[in-house]
Amino acid sequence: MRIWQADFYRLPQGDTVWQLLICDATRSFEYQASCLQSEANSTWVASQIQQAAGEHLPDIIQVFRPQCLSLIEAAGRSLGINIEPTRRTLTLKKWLQEQHPFALDKPPPTPLPENLWGEKWRFATLSAADVEEAFSDRPIPILNMPEYLKPINLGLPSTLPVPGVIIYAGRQSMRLARWLQSGSPVSLSYIAGAPDGLILEAGLVDRFIVATFADPEVAASAQSFEQRKQQSKGLHFLLVQPDDSGITYTGFWLLQIE
Repeated sequence: MRIWQADFYRLPQGDTVWQLLICDATRSFEYQASCLQSEANSTWVASQIQQAAGEHLPDIIQVFRPQCLSLIEAAGRSLGINIEPTRRTLTLKKWLQEQHPFALDKPPPTPLPENLWGEKWRFATLSAADVEEAFSDRPIPILNMPEYLKPINLGLPSTLPVPGVIIYAGRQSMRLARWLQSGSPVSLSYIAGAPDGLILEAGLVDRFIVATFADPEVAASAQSFEQRKQQSKGLHFLLVQPDDSGITYTGFWLLQIE
């Protein structure tokens, strides 16, 4: 499968020139083009994709910037190419940083919908070996475990603790899991403050407050959670289940900090 990463944006040094960058995950393929603002539309982008591809169009183009997503989607539709919104465009972002610093505007985090929130939650750990073994063969309605995030593919030792968060959602378990899945969870982070918070990064720039707390013991667990993420190459998990019986699981996601 041929997968490209693409970005289309206005150059920071002026208001009149737009730049299109396209590459693959290894940067063995790169394409760069620019146009005046008056030409910056889906027709121009489609023509550049066609020119870059020649006879072999990509199957998927990944896009991380919300501002250009709809335009590249329109270009993709005209060429029959699937467009995938994702933050996981690390190669493209590295290329961008080499050219000039960039940062996406991120909205302040908003609380999870009250009608979806679970009954309680806690920090937890699983050994790297158990991450895959414990969930891959279970009948979990929502299971998001990409190959590239599996501990073995990240080169993690089987005994290494992988940190995570478990939400016990009771009767709201399935509704919460479906809502989370629709939002495309990316990562969880502890933010110190008054009170402290647990923030879910999702979609392209969405941010949600999973929980707030002032308890020193919970804060200590949150700090351990962040320390373990550093040791696990950013890998962590989110698990939603009805209760703490360990019998039924509703949703499981492998996550990784960007």
